[in-house]
Amino acid sequence: MTDINVIIPAFNEANSISKVIQEIPSIVSEIIVVNNNSTDETAANAIKAGATVINETRKGYGYACLSGMDYIAKKSRKPNIIVFIDGDYSDYPEELTKIVKPILDENIDLVIGARSKALREEGSMTPHQIFGNKLATFLMKLFFGSTFTDLGPFRAIKYEKLLAMEMEDKTYGWTIEMQLKALKNKMTYVEIPVRYKKRIGVSKVSGTIKGSIFAGIKILGWIFKYSLR
Repeated sequence: MTDINVIIPAFNEANSISKVIQEIPSIVSEIIVVNNNSTDETAANAIKAGATVINETRKGYGYACLSGMDYIAKKSRKPNIIVFIDGDYSDYPEELTKIVKPILDENIDLVIGARSKALREEGSMTPHQIFGNKLATFLMKLFFGSTFTDLGPFRAIKYEKLLAMEMEDKTYGWTIEMQLKALKNKMTYVEIPVRYKKRIGVSKVSGTIKGSIFAGIKILGWIFKYSLR
């Protein structure tokens, strides 16, 4: 029997977190919301919606994801698949079944939900987000021969493969680190086109100049780090 856990990093997502949780398909055995030092009702709303909530006071997307993994590592029953999705309701949670299908049917290791232009709501991604994705995926293709087209946060991975990656990034580089380590370790991967809409609230990364700059530095840093190995 396949056991699927979902990890949702969340910082001040009180207005959206319930919607995300409620629309996640019932094939998921546990939804883990990592409350990343929120100052609003994110944690309370997540609990009301039926999720497990753990707290991570160190701010950073990677810190939140790693805390979710630490929680899972202590469970007596480990999942087969981990799904990551943002708490801002920009993705369509019901598409989780599409994301995990290649793992279940084709034994793929990693699946990325690719926010293709044809399926994206107008204005759902900022110009610098689009440029950053194109640059990062171009460099991955140039240096590593990859076929990635996006660094989308909606993704699924076999739990054992995630552990083997020994993930370490604490902030903005989490997604690119995972994709680079999949390439380095010759894991199988595929992209599945997913719909994408304007998020509820303001992005903590792409919505600020500071966030965008630091994210860009992190992403490029990981790419060049691995290109020199």
